[in-house]
Amino acid sequence: MIKCRKIARGQAQGKVIISSDPLSFLGGVDPQTGDITDRQHELYQQNISDQILVIPSGKGSTVGSYVIYQMAKNKTAPLAIIALEAEPIIATGAIMAGIPMVDQPEENVLKLLKKGNLVEVDADAGIIKILD
Repeated sequence: MIKCRKIARGQAQGKVIISSDPLSFLGGVDPQTGDITDRQHELYQQNISDQILVIPSGKGSTVGSYVIYQMAKNKTAPLAIIALEAEPIIATGAIMAGIPMVDQPEENVLKLLKKGNLVEVDADAGIIKILD
């Protein structure tokens, strides 16, 4: 178990999709599909829907919060978001969309987790559990 800080309440369990690149949801993610559209991003052409998104932080325009909200409406959003450091854009989007989000994990999850790991995020308790 890894302790962390709650940003947006809730729990989710799923497979990890991970990137060492900060992510901009405005112009970087297609809210209709959940595909990463930023050609410069490490996850270009990969889909973040129904997965646990692990990133260092977000970046970009404040409109990115509404993109996250739209993804939730479209059912293309990540199941949960784990960030090393939450910034206001993604934090606001996760709260508005009801997506569990945590940050400031006690361990560097970018080095500890790998794509496809099964994890449980319990934002209410401030805990990340690695299940495999």
